[in-house]
Amino acid sequence: MLRRLSVAGFFVLASGIAFSASPGPGDPKSASNEDGKYVDADGDPTYNVAADGTVDWYTFSGYRRYHADCHVCHGPDGLGSSYAPALAESVKRISYPEFLEVTASGRKNVNAAKQNVMPAFGTNKNVMCYLDDIYIYLRARSTDAIGRGRPQKKAAKPASFTEAESSCMGS
Repeated sequence: MLRRLSVAGFFVLASGIAFSASPGPGDPKSASNEDGKYVDADGDPTYNVAADGTVDWYTFSGYRRYHADCHVCHGPDGLGSSYAPALAESVKRISYPEFLEVTASGRKNVNAAKQNVMPAFGTNKNVMCYLDDIYIYLRARSTDAIGRGRPQKKAAKPASFTEAESSCMGS
């Protein structure tokens, strides 16, 4: 069964529910596919890149959504900045549930040298409705399955994506 966040689901995440998370994600190689959305053996969303470089729709959508909201702090292509860490590296170390929790609830890291604050995006539909897509894109970047910049080739948008998007965005 594929997981897709619903509007109700991200409000639950924003409320601070704790997850029991394993350290880091599993193998990003896809184990199954349902209507163009790939998951790994643990059931976590992952990417699929064809031999000719065509990325699945969710990876492409993740690229678009990451660069609409996340790159301002985390830098282009998930590579980080002087302000925020490289998410392409972070997704190698944190689990999928932890990624969801941090994005929805935010995080504050303070030490003697500096303070980093990740704002909570739990009520931002432009992030939360596409959070799986962003995660998938970052996983692809973390393994160099896709290079920097906009993917040149993409699979067609699945009907289920359009349905989930309409449901989440309330249109």
